[in-house]
Amino acid sequence: MKYLKYILLSFVVFFIVAKLTIYIFRLPSYTIKTSGKLYIVSKVSKDVQVFDLSAGKEIEETPVDILSHEAVTTSDEKRVVLTNYGASDGNVMKIIDTKRNEVEKTIDLDEKIKVNGIVAFPEPNKVGVIDYANNTLLVINIDANSIERQIQTQQKKSHLIVLHPTKAIAYVTNIDSGSVSVIDLNLNKVIRIIPCGLGRKGIDITPDGSELWVTNNKENTISVINTLTYKVTHTLKTGEDPLKLKFSTDGKYCLVANAIEGTVYVYHQQSKKKSKTIVFHGKTTLVEILLYHTPRPVNIVMHPNGLYAFVSNSNANKIEVIDMKTFEIVSTIGTGRVPDAIAFIN
Repeated sequence: MKYLKYILLSFVVFFIVAKLTIYIFRLPSYTIKTSGKLYIVSKVSKDVQVFDLSAGKEIEETPVDILSHEAVTTSDEKRVVLTNYGASDGNVMKIIDTKRNEVEKTIDLDEKIKVNGIVAFPEPNKVGVIDYANNTLLVINIDANSIERQIQTQQKKSHLIVLHPTKAIAYVTNIDSGSVSVIDLNLNKVIRIIPCGLGRKGIDITPDGSELWVTNNKENTISVINTLTYKVTHTLKTGEDPLKLKFSTDGKYCLVANAIEGTVYVYHQQSKKKSKTIVFHGKTTLVEILLYHTPRPVNIVMHPNGLYAFVSNSNANKIEVIDMKTFEIVSTIGTGRVPDAIAFIN
């Protein structure tokens, strides 16, 4: 009986030490110092965390009461706009005032509308959002709370959107159709449908506007599209379940988040070759699996200074900070539950 007590006591001590060790290893560690603020949207927590990148601390936590996946900063950086994907109240948008760091207003659209992908227009009072229920690009005046234009994508399950940097053209991914709709914003109509692979997801455009890169999470590939010819010029192999991707500020590299694989691939834009695989903690060894959460990178935002990339690690409740010179993880930011969308304010 005496030995049994010792065994039980040892087990309890071991359990406490193991739990404490795991807790310590999982703690975020922010060690860099740079300018600006991150607005981090946590889906399950239904809040937006405002993190000061210079002070290295959270300065506000704003409840938004929606299950938001996407966020964008307006062109004047005075507001962050959130959409609400996949929920019964998917017609709701939230506007956050970046001076007061609180919800300025809620925009309720028609109940038949369900919004997801969002992009800031050059005009600070306008955003473009994708209504995936009706496969429509909506141009919304957030001052007037009104839809100014509705442009059909002519495809199924339209999802995300990006704008050409110098032309009045929008590109929209369509998941079920496996395509990209090219929309002329002066003519207010689709001018080309570009067939791609299955499961169209993330999309980004090079800073010079010459190429679109689009992820295909059902085939684990990237389609590289020439924006002049509308032709797919390359198909690149990715990791498992590629979601979002983002070009570096100088356009030399593209980072792709492979959600299930728990990695970020770095591609050289010109050569179209993979330069590096960034492996997140929690996948490589048995010890890492025990010490860390299973990683799930889902979203990427670049710092305008070109020095850092910020990646949402949704399973670990962290933002991983990547040094864009070394392509190493150099810091982490603790978040609410299941972080996804990130917006940057200078």
